[in-house]
Amino acid sequence: MGKRNAAIAAVLVIGLAAGLTACGPKAKPGGPPAEPSGTAPYVVDGAAIINADANPGEWLSHGRTYNEQRYSPLDRINAGNVAKLGLAWSFDLPEDRGVEATPLMSEGVLYTTSSWSVVRAFDAKSGQLLWTYDPKVAKATDIKACCDAVNRGVALWRGRVYVGTLDGRLEAIDAKSGKLAWSVVTVDQNKPYTITGAPRVVKGKVLIGNGGAELGVRGYLSAYDAETGKLVWRFYTVPGLKPTDGAASDKAMDIARKTWDTDGEWKKTGGGGTVWDSMAYDPDLDLLYIGVGNGSPWNREKRSPKGGDNLFLSSIVALKPDTGEYVWHYQTTPGESWDYTATQHIILADISIGGQVRKVLMQAPKNGFFYVLDRATGRFISGQKYVAAVNWATGIDQASGRPIETPEARYKTAMHLSNPGPLGAHNWQPMAFSPRTGLVYIPTQEIPFPYMQPGKAGGADRYRPQGWNVGVDFLAAGLPDDKATLTAIKASLKGRLVAWDPVTQTEKWAVNYDGPWNGGVLATGGGLIFQGSATGELAAYDAATGKKLWAFQAQTGIVAPPMTYEIDGEQYVAVMAGFGGGFATSAGAGVNPISNGQRRLLVFKLGGKGVLPVIPATVKTWPDLPPVTATQAQIDSGMAYYSANCGVCHGASGVSNFSIPDLRYSLVTTNAAVWQGVVIGGDRAEGGMVSFKALLKPADAENIRQYLLNLAHRQKDGTADRPIVVADKPASTVKMKPAAKK
Repeated sequence: MGKRNAAIAAVLVIGLAAGLTACGPKAKPGGPPAEPSGTAPYVVDGAAIINADANPGEWLSHGRTYNEQRYSPLDRINAGNVAKLGLAWSFDLPEDRGVEATPLMSEGVLYTTSSWSVVRAFDAKSGQLLWTYDPKVAKATDIKACCDAVNRGVALWRGRVYVGTLDGRLEAIDAKSGKLAWSVVTVDQNKPYTITGAPRVVKGKVLIGNGGAELGVRGYLSAYDAETGKLVWRFYTVPGLKPTDGAASDKAMDIARKTWDTDGEWKKTGGGGTVWDSMAYDPDLDLLYIGVGNGSPWNREKRSPKGGDNLFLSSIVALKPDTGEYVWHYQTTPGESWDYTATQHIILADISIGGQVRKVLMQAPKNGFFYVLDRATGRFISGQKYVAAVNWATGIDQASGRPIETPEARYKTAMHLSNPGPLGAHNWQPMAFSPRTGLVYIPTQEIPFPYMQPGKAGGADRYRPQGWNVGVDFLAAGLPDDKATLTAIKASLKGRLVAWDPVTQTEKWAVNYDGPWNGGVLATGGGLIFQGSATGELAAYDAATGKKLWAFQAQTGIVAPPMTYEIDGEQYVAVMAGFGGGFATSAGAGVNPISNGQRRLLVFKLGGKGVLPVIPATVKTWPDLPPVTATQAQIDSGMAYYSANCGVCHGASGVSNFSIPDLRYSLVTTNAAVWQGVVIGGDRAEGGMVSFKALLKPADAENIRQYLLNLAHRQKDGTADRPIVVADKPASTVKMKPAAKK
């Protein structure tokens, strides 16, 4: 257990008593609590997080500390003994969507989330489930989520657990009982807002952003009083339709408004700029840093046709946490047009550059360049490509800090196959920084995307009140039917773990993976780097050399970052396992050798003897397919409407191996009346499939069905060489083979 001096302990106990006396809206308890092996959760506050290294066995905040380095000084598990690491305990989750959370650990209790924003507390030593809190998010909310019904974790503060729910609520839960203390709605729930990111708590204020820029919203960050749930301040990241909002961002919007065209679709969509993930805090400078997302729509030609940088899209913004007052900004992608968010992980560190110790902020955003900034002023220090394949810009002007764009990158007159694509060279999966090595460990990827101006096919050329509004035609992004082309696409998709020197801006070592979309990273005082992969392997590497020292097969892809803690002198490593997120739903099934798999929490220790159950192989079987009755023109129309409306959830070109149904195999697809009832009538809205009658006419919906039937017939009969046999077991043993020909 963590030890504290008597004076600090007394203050914390008083704070806990005060925190538990507050009351608010009531809700049903998630489940009966039980006593953990340690003591009841003590007060986590700013002092505890700032002084985390004095109590290194705990993991109290999303990135462990306010600097978000994701480095733990714990060294009982190290390069010399990590080979003895084994499974201590595990918990299989009933939810079947992606899991992305970082568990937190305080005084023997592990807190984590799963999909649909469900929160659970476990005895961190034994694995006993203490309580479950389910916010009961309506499954129909999934239509608003760009990238799966995921959640990245909770925040702890003075005896409470804070979670943002997919439908836009911020909720405070009693840490010991799992009962709801208060709940506030942070967004206009009539608009396509979501929350997937983990809250942070700074100086008694719970900070939460939101997502939804793909569909059309205006982004902002909110600060709520941790005790009462009262809104303290709000900072909008892009201009609104009114001259002022009466918000903390009003003066900053005077700067931003000058960089936007007064005409353009941003007035319909809100402009984007959602703060959906990264935050960091420097208590010495008293500055809060937030990462701002993409434009809405992505395409600046539609969003702001006369150009402009469109502040504060794709920017890092520094604010005063007490008031939300703007201090400085740095824009990584001026006038962004590719979904190149700057919401990726922000790390604060003090490093020696040119013989001088600098207080820096480091980020590897989607656009493929690694940035080092002075975190006091926002001044650009250096920036270089951390992925060699970047082709939208040749480099960063070292004087201005602006990218040197290639002329064709903005796809004004022709399609541009850009690398990175909208999934980025690095996405939300956290990187880590080790003060021992001075290196940043980045989960990188190469996933190119064909950007092109929207055509009329599928309705992508106009604003739609429901569905995606990105100003880009998705039709060219579908997967092919022929094996040779699919094999070439797979070969072009790469994933790597890169050890990056932020001083010299060079790669020191790298590990290559079989495909992209791999997990977040943990660095430890034991000289280790832990990372999970899309193929289901959790591995430990030597932090200095990249040599693999240990591995474990989780039977499901891992995208969440590991964390570590210590109880009674024994160190543990924990990770949430379960493939999901944007790549998994939209393209992963077609290109990644991974099965759906069980979603689970895995916890390891030296000498652990736990084993996972053997999962039997399953084979998809074709239903009795009715004949295709459509013309080729109708099938082509169905493909266009599918790409514009269905592919981001059900998979590119109809290929899905995940929890969202594969429509080629669905019985719904075989019956025209049932299909219309689901797609147009909303018969399965409670399960998450809402009506698309606002976007599709019945004839359009039928053309989509005919397109899917055509795909299914060709693949069933062997006239299209696409794998259809998928085994739900470790990816390394899955043999993908085409359908047998009759």
